[in-house]
Amino acid sequence: MIGTVFRSEDVPAEHRFDYWRELVHRAIAPSDITSDHAADFWAEQRLLELGPAMVWPVSVVPTRFRRTEKMVRQCDPEMYHLSLVLGGELGLDHIGLTDVYRPRDLWVTDTSEPYDVRPPHDGDRRLVTGVAVDFPKALLAVPPDRVRALLGRRLSGREGTGALLTEFLIGLDRQADFLQPSDAPRLGTVLIDLLSAWFAQVLDAEDALPPETRHRAMTAHIRAFIRQNLHDPELTPPVIAAAHHISVSYLHRLFQEPARGESEGETVAAWIRRLRLEGARRDLADPALRAVPIHTVAARRGLPRASDFTRAFRTAYGLTPKEYRLQALSPPE
Repeated sequence: MIGTVFRSEDVPAEHRFDYWRELVHRAIAPSDITSDHAADFWAEQRLLELGPAMVWPVSVVPTRFRRTEKMVRQCDPEMYHLSLVLGGELGLDHIGLTDVYRPRDLWVTDTSEPYDVRPPHDGDRRLVTGVAVDFPKALLAVPPDRVRALLGRRLSGREGTGALLTEFLIGLDRQADFLQPSDAPRLGTVLIDLLSAWFAQVLDAEDALPPETRHRAMTAHIRAFIRQNLHDPELTPPVIAAAHHISVSYLHRLFQEPARGESEGETVAAWIRRLRLEGARRDLADPALRAVPIHTVAARRGLPRASDFTRAFRTAYGLTPKEYRLQALSPPE
């Protein structure tokens, strides 16, 4: 597991809000944190240190964060703060702009400027869920004068690089229990690359990105595209390259640098085949899919030829799909 976890139930009720507030203060730029629900406070939060970036998935009763001009003068860590809303609503006042943010909305604030993050409705106790990211301005390839155009704006996490960034942040939270501390530096690099690519896309400033950042962001795009289209048996390297307006040879060069957890030296076609087989194996071991024919399981995973599927599955796992299902679903003795 990477990161530390806070659950309000683990702290005596009278100390929950103060304990959580101190935890947040240590993680982000100083701000005044208040809540109408401090006396009956509830929150669950994880703090993930990914190299220089801090990621904190959180679910919390409505809470207000105010960073005043005095606080900016007293302490400015020179950070950008990105927030992704996943549930509930939040209002933001920043550099003269005011808006309300809803699920899959993103916003960016600058610790060098005051801000006010607040519940938009008085008395509402509905939980707010989301993921926040704090990272040094100096790591972003896009210059600050261009980033300023994004501050305080409601931005979308539903399409393009914004959707890729959104899914990466959600995946970090879901997989945190299975990740190791040794994974953190590389994940931090991937995150900064995605952030840089997203900022550049929204600002039409791709020319500001160094080549290695563009390459890593493109690879992340392509891997996400492949995962979303694994069910399509026509998903081949030429199709993938055409969808991203690159040559097949360039596609193969991008895959020479493996993503975290991926195998060294794996070709695009081999990676696709492995993902499909892993998905089919999970389905075959799922009791809820016991009645689904094996050929249907394979076809849903983009492997419509039964003989090819059986041969590839046996090569990968040492059993036929039928044998594996019987073994996986047999009651323990």
